[in-house]
Amino acid sequence: MTTFQRNFEFNDDKILEVVSDNVRKYRKIRGITQEQLAVDISMTPDYLRRFESQRGREGLTLKKLYKISVVLDVPMSNFFEMDDKNIK
Repeated sequence: MTTFQRNFEFNDDKILEVVSDNVRKYRKIRGITQEQLAVDISMTPDYLRRFESQRGREGLTLKKLYKISVVLDVPMSNFFEMDDKNIK
């Protein structure tokens, strides 16, 4: 069986920024503070604050993102949606 390299365009250098922007957006839409969200998902408020303010450079585990999606009642796929702000 022959395999070949398929070409995909990955925007992986921006994906953490996109996730961070969307976490902040949905958290604000739900009217939840960083401190409350951090407590709800067993994360320090300082870490969540850095994740949002540094646009994802702190990183976030898939497990934590799942917990955020449950608390904010947002499908996980919504955190990966890019808009005009974070495509640049």
